Amino acid sequence: MTKKEEHKINEGIKTVVSELMDRVMNKVLITDPFIKEKHHSSKPLYAALVPDEIFKGSHFERRFVTPFGGVWEKLALVVGEIYHGHCEQGKTITGEIGAERLRRIQEVLNKLEHKKKGKDKQKPDWDVELKYILEGGGKPIPTSVVCDIFIDSKKTNKKYAFEIKAPLPNSDQTKVSKEKMFKLLAMNPAKVDFAFYALAYNPYGKREDYNWTFPMRWFDMHNDESVLIGNEFWELIGGKGTYKNFINEINSLGLEYRERIYKEFLGIEPPEGYKDIKLQ
Repeated sequence: MTKKEEHKINEGIKTVVSELMDRVMNKVLITDPFIKEKHHSSKPLYAALVPDEIFKGSHFERRFVTPFGGVWEKLALVVGEIYHGHCEQGKTITGEIGAERLRRIQEVLNKLEHKKKGKDKQKPDWDVELKYILEGGGKPIPTSVVCDIFIDSKKTNKKYAFEIKAPLPNSDQTKVSKEKMFKLLAMNPAKVDFAFYALAYNPYGKREDYNWTFPMRWFDMHNDESVLIGNEFWELIGGKGTYKNFINEINSLGLEYRERIYKEFLGIEPPEGYKDIKLQ
């Protein structure tokens, strides 16, 4: 990564997060504030039993979670566009897949989902599964897949598709992502060179310590090369050092916005130690 690219990426990260946070702050302070009288009137039992501050916090949370649902994709879009030269969000990729390949995709997924009587549940192994699928043929069937992020890299001349999830995804989300990845790589002629299941960061620290059970039903989260966690993902789409810069920008913005939320929204002084909470 060049210094110019690094600067642009850092500014891009800051812009995406700041715009989202400013939108949330405007909503909770100006256009849709918490009004205690309205709360008391609509939920008198709750108001009689629970302090207003608890529901004020819930009011903020609901208005924060929705706009931030797609923040990882927005950040990836900015970073990938700067570093690789071409990046799209929600890209529809259309191609043809042999009927037997499609059948084998469902077979693989079904074996991972359902345990045969008297046998242990099938364990995921991306390389073995993909090899088995690609050995299938059959009549070509038109198929479309929408991927979260698509990169047509001017640096590597390769095409990448990503399914991006928060660090603790559920089982259904992961199954859908794996099916989409299989279909992308089963298209003939090939439409992408790589397909990845990417987690934005790792709350467990090291990859070998990742232990959220739901995605581990579908992927070998410790060994599958189709899985990217934290820095592996950010450095692929943005170059070496991107993850560290990403963490630094988030933590810097966090200091500013946490202080504003305490003072402007909650109407209290920040407690001791509020600066110590950081994304790792």
